[in-house]
Amino acid sequence: MAETGNVTTGYADVNGAKLYYEVTGEGHPLVFLHAGVANLHMWDDQVSAFSDRYRVVRYDHRSFGQSSAPAGPASSADDVYGMFKFLNIGKAYLVGCSMGGGMALDFTLAHPEMVDALVLVGPGVSGMPDEENDPLADTWQEIQAAAKAGDYDKANELELRVWVDGMGRTPDQVDPAYRGKASAMNRALYDHDAEMNAVEWQPADPPAYSRLEQVIAPTLLIVGDRDVPDIQHAVDVLAARIPNAKKVVMHDTAHLPSMELPDEFNQILGDFLNSLS
Repeated sequence: MAETGNVTTGYADVNGAKLYYEVTGEGHPLVFLHAGVANLHMWDDQVSAFSDRYRVVRYDHRSFGQSSAPAGPASSADDVYGMFKFLNIGKAYLVGCSMGGGMALDFTLAHPEMVDALVLVGPGVSGMPDEENDPLADTWQEIQAAAKAGDYDKANELELRVWVDGMGRTPDQVDPAYRGKASAMNRALYDHDAEMNAVEWQPADPPAYSRLEQVIAPTLLIVGDRDVPDIQHAVDVLAARIPNAKKVVMHDTAHLPSMELPDEFNQILGDFLNSLS
């Protein structure tokens, strides 16, 4: 563990993995779980915006960023629980994007007493049936083929067009600084592709999709209007089935609105958190 200013960094031994974490500020815990195309740095703008009021916690998932993990079975909800226990967090506001959103939802259902409020940004939903006639089916196959062939630059660029550029936009319509940061984060994941693929993520049992009505925490749903159709559909399902959930659509942004439009995202998140007190 190391401290620089008001930032504490270190590695937590959690369920056989070494998870790199950063804690900034003091106050009620505000925990951020990153997307599957990123690492903890996708939350840089949120740390600077909220660490004056909250104890902001973020970490790299196993095999992402600076974290490492052994091959074999793993549970995302168990990892979140392990981080809470390691950092002595009894209850927190929990924010998750994409893969991190799925983790946050599964954890909230498994440990409702530990989540004061839930914020899901373009989240995955465990157990949710796949949509038929996915318009991106050919793109997913092309990405898989490029990665399998070791052409990680091509796979990365194709993923950027889906998750960063989004539906109906071209690369030159996206802020180049944002696109560059997102590209660097996602491309770095391919450098430990073998380790990531050796992690056997176990599905939540029972899955979240069958239990959405059991979410008792105040819930905010955020989605970019240029996110992929599957995510748009998932958010609509969550809005309809989670009691008292609030949905906010951010315009002209795709899958990572907290990075692309941080000021607007922070205002939405801050208003929600302020409404809880």
